[in-house]
Amino acid sequence: MRRSKATKAGKPAKAGRAARRQESDASARERILVAAEELFAEAGFEATPTSRIAERAGVPKGLVHYYFRRKSDLLTALVDRLPDERIETSRVVVPGDIAESLRRLVAELDRRLSASRMLSHLLWREADTHRAVRDALQARYEVLVHQVRSVIVAAAGGAAAGGLALADVDSASALLALAVSYRHSMARHTDDDALDEMERELSFIAGALTAKAAPVTQ
Repeated sequence: MRRSKATKAGKPAKAGRAARRQESDASARERILVAAEELFAEAGFEATPTSRIAERAGVPKGLVHYYFRRKSDLLTALVDRLPDERIETSRVVVPGDIAESLRRLVAELDRRLSASRMLSHLLWREADTHRAVRDALQARYEVLVHQVRSVIVAAAGGAAAGGLALADVDSASALLALAVSYRHSMARHTDDDALDEMERELSFIAGALTAKAAPVTQ
């Protein structure tokens, strides 16, 4: 009977230790990622040794390699720290107004990015030499293309109903997503000129789609 009580009493203690260990592990991993982001931005990926990351994170060097087998795995993990780009179409669509709908979509994407400008810039910078990062950013771009397409179709009341050819919608979606992605890659240096350029791109694309959707008068 005593053994049973001891066993029952020991379970909460073990569960508590396990929970604390998980919290400690999560905290250490987070500190490592924060340190890596700061140091990569300051000195670049190649010039930052894992020992320096460990020092800034306040953890043993071995723990960095425990969570991230290769230094490049840190970059891949940092991609997941970028803001979620998936936005509900209904939140930004203005029925019948493609330009304003796209303008609201871009504004929401910019708002989400505002807290991660440095991270976005450094990841796009490293994408040229790290395939895993390039692939992860490409996947985000494809999500963005789909999102732009959904907004265009919804604003037009459906591609067929709006008189839009699907090929035109696909081309416009890819073009605007490319413009947004490029601006986000340069987010650290965004200024008023870049904002004006984005507005011109958006207006041009929306205008072209609206013109194609308009009925031809004889």
